[in-house]
Amino acid sequence: MSLRLHDTATGQLRDLEPLVPGEASIYLCGATVQAPPHIGHVRSGIAFDVLARWLEAGHGLRVTFIRNVTDVDDKILARSSEAGVPWWALAARNEQAFTRAYDALGVRRPTYEPRATGHVTEMLELVDELVGAGHAYAAPDGSGDVYFDVRSWPDYGSLTHQSLVDMEPAADADPRGKRDPRDFALWKGAKEGEAASWPSRWGRGRPGWHLECSAMARRYLGREFDVHAGGLDLRFPHHENEQAQSRAAGDPFARTWLHNGWVTVAGEKMSKSLGNSLVVDTVLASGARPLALRYALGTAHYRSMLEYSPEQLDDAGRAVDRIEGFLRRAMQAPGAAEVPFVESFPEDFRHALDDDLDVPRGLAVVHRVVRAGNTALDAGDGPAAQAAAQGVVAMLDVLGLNPLDPHWGPGASASSSATRAELAVDALVQAELLRRQEARAARDFATADGVRDRLADLGVAVEDTPDGARWSWA
Repeated sequence: MSLRLHDTATGQLRDLEPLVPGEASIYLCGATVQAPPHIGHVRSGIAFDVLARWLEAGHGLRVTFIRNVTDVDDKILARSSEAGVPWWALAARNEQAFTRAYDALGVRRPTYEPRATGHVTEMLELVDELVGAGHAYAAPDGSGDVYFDVRSWPDYGSLTHQSLVDMEPAADADPRGKRDPRDFALWKGAKEGEAASWPSRWGRGRPGWHLECSAMARRYLGREFDVHAGGLDLRFPHHENEQAQSRAAGDPFARTWLHNGWVTVAGEKMSKSLGNSLVVDTVLASGARPLALRYALGTAHYRSMLEYSPEQLDDAGRAVDRIEGFLRRAMQAPGAAEVPFVESFPEDFRHALDDDLDVPRGLAVVHRVVRAGNTALDAGDGPAAQAAAQGVVAMLDVLGLNPLDPHWGPGASASSSATRAELAVDALVQAELLRRQEARAARDFATADGVRDRLADLGVAVEDTPDGARWSWA
C-alpha cells in the first residue's frame, strides 16, 4: 500500500499494511466530557476524519472507525461537584456539545462511539486478566484500588522512548498502596461520598482512565488493530499505559500510533483559560462559517502545532470563497450538466495524502487546479474546466471541504437548522453573560442580578463555575 504514516512508536514513516486485506481499523481517543469543546479539542476529529476518508476514497478500504467518549473520570467528578449537578448530567450535556461541534464542522460520525460507562464489565475482565498474569495487584490496605505493576512489564516506556527511572510518579491514584510510585491505577476504590461507582471483587469503585480505552478498543476492534490515534498530549501517560496493559494481557494492540499537534493561541497551547472564548459553539455563533473553521484547522500538517487567530480564520474564509466561486462558475458553464462525474485525483494530490496525510500540500494542489480551471473557463475550454472542477470536488470530498456538499448548504436539514438556532440563542445569552460579568467586576450587583433574573424569566438557568458562567435551559 502506498500510504505512509509517521508511527510514534518507531519514530519513522511506515507503510500502512492493513491487518485485514481490504479493511482498516482505527481507534481515536475521543472526548473526556468535563466541559464543552474548544477548537483545540476538535482538531484530532478533523485530522483523522480526513484519514478515514482517504482510506476509503483513495485506497478503496472499508474503514471501521471507533471514537470513544470518556464519560466518567476524576475531572468530570470534580467539575460536577463544583457545579452542584450529577456527574452523569454534566457528562451528557458536554457530550451533546461535542457531537454538535463535530457535526457542525462536517466530521463524520464514527462507526461506533462507545461510552466508558457502558463497558465496565469488559474493563473488570481485563483487570482480572492482568492480576492473574502477575502484572497487576490490589492495594494491601483494602482500599479497593488495583494498580498496574510497571516493573513487571520490561517494555514499559517503549512507545514514548523513556526509561522507567526517568518517569514521574503516576498521579492518577493515591500512592499509599503502590509498590512503585509509577504504578498506575486500573481500578479506583470508591471513596466516601463519591457518586460514581460499580461493584467489583475488590469492592465498589470505578475504572482508571487508561483501562477504559484498552477495554473498548478490544471490544470493538479486537486484540490487534491498525491505527491508534489521538492528541500529542495523550502519548504519556495515557497511550503508554494503554499499550502496556493491553500487551501485558496478551493483546498485540495497535500496529501504528498517530498523534496530532496542538492548537496554539499567541504561542500558547489551548487551555481552560483560553477555552471560554474559543468554545466551538461560541466561535460559530460569532459569525464564523463552519466550512471556513474546518479549513483553518487543516492548514497545518496534522503533526505540527497550529497557530489559531481571527486573521487566520479570515484567510480561510477567503480561500473557501475562491474555491466555491470557481465551482459555481463551472456548474453554470454551458454543457456542464451534461458531463458525467468521474472521481479522480491529481497525482500530486495523491502523493501528498499518501505522504503522511500532508493536507497542506493537498490544499496547494486544490488551489492550483482551481486557478487552472478558472483559466480554462476564461478561454472557453469547457472540457478542461469540467475536468478541473471534478478533480477539485474529489479532493475536497476527501478533505471534508466540498462547499457543494448539502451538509454545508443553508437549510440542508432540520437538524442543521436547529443547530443554527441553538448557536444564535447561545450568542445572545453569552452577550448577556458578558454584561453580567462586567457588572460584577464593577461591583454593580444590581445590574448583574437583573441580567440573571431576566434570563431566568426566559427559562435560562445560569451556573457559575471556576471556568466562568455557563447556561442551560431550566
